[in-house]
Order: sequence, then C-alpha cells, then structure tokens
Amino acid sequence: MLEISETGRTWLLSGPASSYAVHLTGDDVLLHLHWGARIELADAEELAARPLPAERGFESPLDGREEYPVEGGPRFVRPALSVRTGERRGTEWNFESYETAGDPEGEELRLRFRDGGLAITLHYRMRGDVVERWVALDNQGPEAMELLRADSATWTLPDREDWRLSHLHGRWAAESRLTSAPLTYGEKVIGSRRGHTGHQYLPWVALDTDATEERGEVYGCALGWSGSWRIAVAQLSDARVQITGGVGHDESGLLRLAAGESFTTPVFAGLWSDGGFGGASRAWHAYQRAYVIPGADQDRPVLFNSWEATEFDISEEQQGALARRAAAIGVELFVVDDGWFGARTSDRAGLGDWTPNRDRFPGGLKPLADHVHELGMQFGIWVEPEMVNADSELYRAHPDWVQYQPGRKRTEFRNQLVLNLAREDVQEYLWGHLDALLTSAPIDYVKWDFNRSFTDAGWPGDPYPQRLWIDHVHAFYALLDRLRAAHPGVAFESCSGGGGRIDLGVMSRTDQVWTSDNTDPLDRLAIQHGFGQIHPARVMAAWVTDSPNAMLNGRVSSLRFRFVSAMAGVLGVGGDLTRWSEAELAEARQWVDLYKGIRPVVQRGDLHRLRPPRGGLSAVQYVLGDETVVLAWLQAQSYGEPVPALRLRGLDPTASYECLETGEVHRGAVLLHHGLHVGLRGDLDAAVLRLRRI
Repeated sequence: MLEISETGRTWLLSGPASSYAVHLTGDDVLLHLHWGARIELADAEELAARPLPAERGFESPLDGREEYPVEGGPRFVRPALSVRTGERRGTEWNFESYETAGDPEGEELRLRFRDGGLAITLHYRMRGDVVERWVALDNQGPEAMELLRADSATWTLPDREDWRLSHLHGRWAAESRLTSAPLTYGEKVIGSRRGHTGHQYLPWVALDTDATEERGEVYGCALGWSGSWRIAVAQLSDARVQITGGVGHDESGLLRLAAGESFTTPVFAGLWSDGGFGGASRAWHAYQRAYVIPGADQDRPVLFNSWEATEFDISEEQQGALARRAAAIGVELFVVDDGWFGARTSDRAGLGDWTPNRDRFPGGLKPLADHVHELGMQFGIWVEPEMVNADSELYRAHPDWVQYQPGRKRTEFRNQLVLNLAREDVQEYLWGHLDALLTSAPIDYVKWDFNRSFTDAGWPGDPYPQRLWIDHVHAFYALLDRLRAAHPGVAFESCSGGGGRIDLGVMSRTDQVWTSDNTDPLDRLAIQHGFGQIHPARVMAAWVTDSPNAMLNGRVSSLRFRFVSAMAGVLGVGGDLTRWSEAELAEARQWVDLYKGIRPVVQRGDLHRLRPPRGGLSAVQYVLGDETVVLAWLQAQSYGEPVPALRLRGLDPTASYECLETGEVHRGAVLLHHGLHVGLRGDLDAAVLRLRRI
C-alpha cells in the first residue's frame, strides 16, 4: 500500500507488518523517515515535522539522514551517485515531480529529480514486507556524461546501540558461510571484483541488536546483480548506520552515457522483520517464490548429473547405461555434463564449439535424449557459453572476441579465456548456436556454468572499454531471456564452479542454482545453513555422490546421511551408479521415493532452523499447510551423551499430528514425544520425519 500526504511531499509504503517512509523538505532535500514496524501516515508526517540538527563547521546535518546521498554539496558520507560531466564532477539536483504506477503485484512510487541534462528517478515498490529500490538515470542533455558510481539505494537504520552485522563469506567449495560480528565505527565493505557475483560473498547483509533465531528485529538487504558489486555498511561518527550498495567495485567508472542514453540500476531489496533471523529468512523465501523465481509453484525434479561419475570420458553408450540405472532408482531428469561437444576430452580444448562430438555421439544428442525420454526422464546438458578455450575452432576464427589488454599476456584459468559478451557479434554467435542446440534435440534442462573470473577485462578499440563490466551482465541476462522466450519448456540452472553466481538477478532468470561444487554431505550442512539465510530450498540444488568423497576430502559417510543432507533442497544424484551395489541402489530408490513424498513441503514450505550445524545434532524443519517435515543429522556424539530432543516450530500447539512416514524404511527411527518434540536415536546419523495435522 502507498499513501501520500496532502502536501505531496511525504510518502509511506506499507506491507503486512512493516512500513517505509521518506519526506521531501522545503529545500528539496529527500530525507529518510522510517523503516520498521508498520506506522500510519500521521506518524510519518509527525516524523517529517522534526527539524534537522543545526549545521556545524565540520559536520553535515544531511549525513546519515538523506535518503539517497549524491556526491557534491554539504555531504561527507559515501555517495550513492557520482557523475562526471566535462569539467564538473558531482550532482546538484532539484526535485521535479512524483508519480505512482499501478502494478498488480505492488504499487510503485517514482520520485523524479534533475541536474541539468541528467534526469534521476528513484523507484520504490513494496512486495509483501520487502521494499524494492532502484534508480533510473537518463542523459537528456547535449553532452556525454560518465557514471563513476550509481548505487541502487542507501538504507538508513534507526538509532540503536550495539548493532551486529551478519553476512555470508567463503571461497570455492566452502561458500555461504554465515558470520556475525559487532558493527564498529567506520565501514565494512563486501563485494566482488571478479565480473560475477563470486564465491567469496553473497550480496546480502543483515543487521540486528539482540535478535535470536525466532525473536527480535532484523534488517536485511539483498542486491540483484550477477556481476561485480559492492555493499558498504557504515557506522557514522554520530553512531547512525547506513547501507549503500550497487553495481561495480570502485569509482573508476561504470558507464559513459551519450546524449539520449540511459542506465537503470538493479534492484537492491530491503526487509524488516520482528521474527528473528528465522522470520527474516522465511519472508525472503516467500518474496522470492512469489516475485523472483520463475515457476516457483512447480516443484523441481530429482536429477542425475554425470560429472563426478565420468568427468570428460563420456560416450553415448556409457551415458545410456547411467541413464538406465538412474531411471531405476526414480530419477526424473538425466543431465549430461561436460565433454559432449567439440574436441572436449579435457579442460584444455573445445569450449566455444557447441556442436556434439561425432565420435562420442554419432547421431548428435537426439538419440540419447530420445532414449532418456523413453525411460520416463527429462534430458539435460551442461554448457559454459561465456568462455572459450584457445584450442577451439571459435578462438582460431575470432581471437579478438575475448577480453584482453593489448600488449599484455592473456591469463588462462582452467585453460580458458572469457568471451567479451558485451560485443554484439559475440552475442549473436552464442544465440545462434545455443538456439540451434536446443532445437536439435528434445532438451529439457540446461546447466549454465561460468568457471573463471574476469582478469584481463580489456576491450581494445572501444572508446570506453570498462563498460564491458556492466554490458557483459546485461548481455548475459538478455541471452537467457531470449532463450527462455524461444524455448519456454527448457529449465535453466545457474552454476559458477558451484556457488559463484547466486543472487536475486540471476534467480529471476533461472529455475535453480548449483550451491557448491562441494558434495560432501557434512560440509554441505554449513553451506546450506548459510544459503538458507536468504534463499529458499526451492532453488538449492544438492547431490548425493560417492563415498569416500574422492573429489575433496576422502570422508566416508553413509548413504543415509548423504541422502538426508541432499534432501534439504532440490535432490540430485551425482555418483557413479554403475559401481553402486544392488543393495545401495535399492536403498537409494527408497530415499528417492521418500523425497518425492516430502518434496512439496521442502521446496515450498516455511523453513525453521531447529539446530545449526555446529557439531552434535543439527536439524531443519519445513511447514506447508497441515504438513511438516523434519530433517535431522547427528554429526558427532560423545560417549554416553544422550541425543537432545528437538522442539518443533510453526505448528498449532492445540492440534494433534499423525506421523505419516519416517526414516524407518531406511533403518532410521524418529520418536515423537508429546506432539511437539522429536528425538533422534543415538545409533543413527540422519533421519526424516513427516507429520500431518489431524
């Protein structure tokens, strides 16, 4: 809901539980008024009537109070907007007008400002209790201007003491690790300088003072951008806190806008919740399922991926044998990973040549895809369109199509180079080959990978080569959008060596994401715990692979533990099924059947984190309507120490619940106590409980 004061200078957006208010002063200064529990318009007007602090020689009354601080004038905080035009730098803007736009999913507020030829529009939209903010910049003047910095939003927190900052950090194979620490004076900056979202941080932060998992106020912000980005959390000298975020990692220049050109920032979304970190997560998940993720009401299928079973050594016959075993255990989607195209017998050749290898697939992909469909499964493939090997037909024909700096050595990570997707000829090449590929065979699913970061991000001959940092991402989005429109039945997964490209921007164009290349079931508990702080299980792909875990750590784990770990998201299997015993295959079939029964609750239910993965017992719970599912893991147990009981959440304490099924059929056991507590038997390492209200 959007309300506007009679003066037309105070605006209040409200959701079911929260409100967001801004006010334009008589001097045309846009101030932040309120973000938090729901208030009335009269409350916002009362806040607007309060005067700013008096000016002092070394301090600005605008700092920490301005809604979208620009560079220039009496401001000293980090600017959200920095513009250079001719010999001038900075912005001296004036308010022009406001307008509202009707939207079935939320009314939008637009505040229009102008600085000479630059039109600046601040956009706001409330979806549930999530506030979406973004900025549109339009050069309506006669001369070009350079955008040095154009952040999507600055968020201002209420005056509190002892703020605590939480965010997700990591690296390849150890993504999404949750960390929290007291916020101190100065700035905490996270981001990516890599051209993609990155394994090191996810573009999300949360701040609180005393919140627990289920109680207390939590403020969170998440950026929808799949390239380089930056979020800065600043505690100013007067203890006020602001969060500024957007595209790019520094102020060296984002784009040059010629006369008539425009730029729209990605959405930087904000959420207030008084339900603790768990309540904030559930609100984020509901928002993404309702407004971000395509077809989120459709449950994702159980998949098999061939990579860990075969790596590059693949053939049509071998993939067919794996497909028959996968179908026998109940898999619904069979995916051929790397190695099906060009001269791709290792990671040294073939990238860029997106036609099937005729030695391995004599009839192309269609015979295998048809066989997979006859087995009752969907068919999928792996691609990495934004990359190229030097040993490829594409590179030999177009060596100038890659990012590079003239006179410098071209860095090759994983023996590959990054295509300059900002070029229109590269975009058309990829569109033509990918469209032809998806037309050539009945392909239902594409795993889209991105296995190296930008290093030599140059574009010789272009008058403003640094624009490729922005234009590459826009071209990636446009290519995905075009392919989805032309092939509406094809699902896409975002992958970047695991979790290197996970954000609200890519999630609005893909059906799921590959969370991490780390498939060790114990390591994945911590990764999935962090991922779930912001993103829902509906998009979190997780695989059951072989034991010992040969890829990373050699850890031995039971098939039960591996399955229950992966069942916390979108279940997949990635082991070499031709080496699994008949007993293992039979047990796997039971687990897959059980997952299909609980899948709607896991993928679409409300998540409750019962115990975090810090050793000992950990567990999560999902609630959807009258059903609830509990997944529990016993990571370690001291001799003689009883396994603690788990108190379930999100249920009606006055109702009764029947136990529909447990891990009993897989030699597991979960005991129900007093309708609201469960305990895990001490001789088990994982279990599943499914309850229904009666």
